[in-house]
Amino acid sequence: MEPLIVLIGVTMVIFVAGAAGVKRLRPWPVALRGGVAAMFMLTGTVHFVWMREELISMVPPFLPNPGFIVTLTGLLEWAGAIGVLWLPTVPWAAGGLSLLLLIMFPANIHYALSGLATKPEDAIFPRTLMQIVFLSASLTIMLYYSRQRSVRRRSLNETNNTPKSVHN
Repeated sequence: MEPLIVLIGVTMVIFVAGAAGVKRLRPWPVALRGGVAAMFMLTGTVHFVWMREELISMVPPFLPNPGFIVTLTGLLEWAGAIGVLWLPTVPWAAGGLSLLLLIMFPANIHYALSGLATKPEDAIFPRTLMQIVFLSASLTIMLYYSRQRSVRRRSLNETNNTPKSVHN
């Protein structure tokens, strides 16, 4: 539940700051990027502290070396969080985080169905809904910034291909 609270809370704080006049924070995608980055910094951190053993137990038993998998996914979450904050890498980072969410979803299913989950929000239905929210946020960022790049490229191409008038 904490990642969802961080995603929503940070997104709203940045959105309000933008609405209050902080010009760089005004566009809604910037607020969403901040929320996603904060959420993945949190979830990446728990791969190393607080919940490491719990996350290792979530790895389905058919996968080898669960400790390494948890370390790798934590590092990838940090990299993705940083990547969605740096404009040149936003679509790639958001796409990578989306893929990571899909790849890690079987661990969420395993956790919910194995009897390891003890809190109501860890049951399969709430976990799935949260994953849908996280995936929707990362995909929204990826699609928005991919389209922005495409529009910018098209505009540059049209500008470069426009015949120049010759004045005598």
